[in-house]
Amino acid sequence: QVQLVESGGGLVQAGGSLRLSCAASGRTFSNYAMGWFRQAPGKEREFITAITWNGGRADYADSVKGRFTISRDNSKNTVYLQMNSLKPEDTAVYYCAADLTYGLGRRTAEYDYWGQGTQVTVSS
Repeated sequence: QVQLVESGGGLVQAGGSLRLSCAASGRTFSNYAMGWFRQAPGKEREFITAITWNGGRADYADSVKGRFTISRDNSKNTVYLQMNSLKPEDTAVYYCAADLTYGLGRRTAEYDYWGQGTQVTVSS
């Protein structure tokens, strides 16, 4: 079993920044890839970014390229999402997920474990 807990969400003005954290437990953190997804009301959960087990490669959705950065610190069992230049359309619940089979996947079905999510609201 893998347990994931997100934190760092909140209310920010457009153009501001937030850093989300996802703390993992229950299994050796470095054994799996990690991803971030988000879901707005009435919308499907969408891929944001993913990172390989050792942090060597990352992938980003076009909507966040140049603004968001994923990173991980395996010594702290934590993955991060740095979000800059936030826009109102970034408002959503943000989820981290663990992929024990593949890596850099963009589909929700590729991920084995999910956190409960953290709310990010960007005001205009």
